[in-house]
This record gives sequence, structure tokens and C-alpha cells, in this order.
Amino acid sequence: MQAARRRTALTVGLLAAAAVLTACTGSQHKDDGDARRPDPDLPVRARAVAATDALLAAYDVVLAGPGAAQAAQLQPLRAELLQHRAAFAQGLPDASASASRPANSGSQPASAPPSAGASATAPAAATPATVAGLGAAERRTAEARLADLSAASPDLARLLASVSASDALHAAALGDTTPVTDPAPATPVTPSPSASRSPSPSPSQSLSRSPAGSPSATTAGTASPSAGGAPLATEAATAVQSALAAEHAAVYGYGVVGAKLPDDQRRADARAGYAAHEAERDTWRRLLAGAGASPGAAAPGYQLPFPVSDATGATALAAHIETRLRDTYAELVAALPADRRAPAADALRIAALQARHWGAASTAFPGLPDPATATASGSPDASPGAAKAAATGH
Repeated sequence: MQAARRRTALTVGLLAAAAVLTACTGSQHKDDGDARRPDPDLPVRARAVAATDALLAAYDVVLAGPGAAQAAQLQPLRAELLQHRAAFAQGLPDASASASRPANSGSQPASAPPSAGASATAPAAATPATVAGLGAAERRTAEARLADLSAASPDLARLLASVSASDALHAAALGDTTPVTDPAPATPVTPSPSASRSPSPSPSQSLSRSPAGSPSATTAGTASPSAGGAPLATEAATAVQSALAAEHAAVYGYGVVGAKLPDDQRRADARAGYAAHEAERDTWRRLLAGAGASPGAAAPGYQLPFPVSDATGATALAAHIETRLRDTYAELVAALPADRRAPAADALRIAALQARHWGAASTAFPGLPDPATATASGSPDASPGAAKAAATGH
């Protein structure tokens, strides 16, 4: 009975992390005194719109060619690009015209508005005319989003990271499995979470490196601040602690997943996922220890969000874990200092890819609520992370 009272819900570890991160990022919003100044996000938004317009133009070229099967595959992805464009275009005076029409059928492809600065930001390649070319263009655009992370406000950085993850999902769906790389790496974290898992798992690909042989939470908490870089502000440190708590829960959850799967490729994927989350957990431990903070320890046990008695339940649990992690990492992007956002964005992208690998539903904004739904409802769901605060009980 005593042991049961000490067990903590797996969903608490994953969802409460996102709630804490949301609280942290709220203090970073602009105050009223900034209302008279030019919005520093406008150039970033313009570049994001231009890059999206370049992708829309590429889709229209391919859709205008032969092949009904291509249209069935491409139209849903193009529809998500339109959602990306609408989100980035908020606040831009002349950025709404070019993507409002449906996909072309032989007409001129959509082009970026003059204010978007397309010539400076579109991926440096000719407009692709094949599905494979579209996949490569999506990957290059995912990388271009990451290049602007440090120049964006916290909320816009979170949106950039989410859309970059969506672009990577599109690239993988179109057959491009080349890893997304950061064009301008931020302050290094050793190792980066993105190094621990392959972005596009398949039976022939490993999902992780070897498990990291890092110190335990107790040992890490006594490390010197100089071991991992500059100190973190209190709010940022709290956000990283929340990500660490989510990874503790993920490690436990993947242990259950692997135990309930048959001894085939799915179990191999689960083992790789377990090792990958151990590595990510240790990454955040080292970051906290290097910043002079004591990393939080794992709970003695975790209550699962639903019963897991067979392979179907195990697969659903893996999808659940990765979906909650992508929410957590979307908020972490906004919580971290501008020069330390890249590892969180990488972790968000990997979680989104892994969620899809385990069967989670696709979304245009991995880790974020649908902007249209959030704006219209005015409900708690309108605030990223607010709906994630509910726990399933101890």
C-alpha cells in the first residue's frame, strides 16, 4: 500500500512538464511598452512566409503534372503548408494573397509577395518537378526554419520549431530520409538530443546510439557549473527540469512497451527507443549539472495512462509517450535562451517523427494546438500547454 502511494502517474511526468514550461514562457512575452516599437519578429515571419510560398509553388508544379495518385498524396501536405503560411503571416500587411487559392492545375504557381523577401530566404534550389524533389525541398525548408530560432521571440521560436518538425514529417512521407541538420548550431549541449535517435526509423535503421554512460542523478547534481556551460536563469532551469522529468517517465514507459511487444522489429525499435530516451535524459541532466542545478530524480514508479496488456496497448503507449514529449519540447524551445533553443527543437522534431512511427495522428503543428481552434475557442485549449496540465491521478 505504501509503495502504491509512492507511484506517480506516467502522464503526470509528461504532461505536467508541459504545463510548467507554459508558465515559464509566459513571463517572456512583450510588455505594453514595446507596442510602439517595430515588431522584431516581422523579418523572421517574412522569411518564413517566403520559404512556405516557395514550397507551395513547388507543390503546384508537381500537382500540375500527370498522375492522380500524386494528388492524393500531396494535397493533404499542401493543405498543412497553407496552415503554416497563415500562422506565419500574422502581422504581415501584404502576406495573405498568394496562398489563398487552391492548388493550380496548369496555371502559374503561387509566388511569394514582395514583402516576404523570397529571393533571400527560399531554399537554394530550382523548383522541383518530382515527388522526390519535393521531399528534399521540405527537408531544406525544415533546416531554414531552424536558422531563425535565435532571432525570433519565444512564441515565434516555438512556432518555427513546430513547423520545422512538420516539414521534416512531410519530407519523410515523400521519401526523403536524409537527417535534418541545423544550419547554424546554437550553444552546444553535449550530446545533443537529436544525436540519440534516427529521424526516420525503418527496419534497416537504428533508432539510437549506444546508451550513454552518464552519471546518476545524484552524482550529476554535484557537478561543477563549468562542466556544461553558462548558468541558466531560474525559469529556463525549471523548464529543463520539466523536460528531464518527462524523459524519466519516457524511460519507464518504454520499458513497459518493450516487455509487451513480440520479439520482432517492433521490440527492437522499443529497445532502441529506451536507450535513446536514456541518452536524452542524461543530456538534460548534464545541462542542469553544468549550469549549477541539481537534476531531478526519477520517481520510484509510474502509473500508466491506460492498461497495457498486449502489443496493441504497447504500441499505443509508445505513441502516447512521443506525442506528450513533442508537446513538452515545443514549450522548452520557448523557455530556453535564444542561443540554446536548437537542442529542444531537435528533440521536438525527433519526437514528432517517432510519434508518427508508432501510429500517432498527424498534425500540421506538432507540439502545438491548432492555431485556428485555439484562437476561436477562447477555452483553456487556446493557451499552449494549458490542456496538458490535467493529471490522471496518483
